[in-house]
Amino acid sequence: MDPIADMLTIIRNGQAVGRDTVKISYSNIKFNLAKIFEREGFIQKAEKKGSSQKPVLILTLKYMEDRPKITALKRVSKPGQRIYKKHNEINKIKGGYGESIISTPKGLMTGEEARKNKVGGEYICEIW
Repeated sequence: MDPIADMLTIIRNGQAVGRDTVKISYSNIKFNLAKIFEREGFIQKAEKKGSSQKPVLILTLKYMEDRPKITALKRVSKPGQRIYKKHNEINKIKGGYGESIISTPKGLMTGEEARKNKVGGEYICEIW
């Protein structure tokens, strides 16, 4: 199983049916990924709720004129085939309208941040 792909599918499905919030099982990487989505304006809010034994991640989805803010989410690096990129190989997504998410030794960051910091890593996903 791929927990990141499951998270992206839950977000896609939630927006397809017009949900305001979606609930996802918590992990640090999912939380950090959701915080990047929030910072870049693709979702309204990402928060951890529940007990310390069984926390969940609550994402408040963002809509503009009854249309989802996220047009597409694409998982790039998968457990069966990992994709790694150097900082100079990271391209803009959809002419700068989208973002790529890279897992670097300095933590998760957008493709733009990775290029600025001159650090590469695993190419997790694309969002636009």
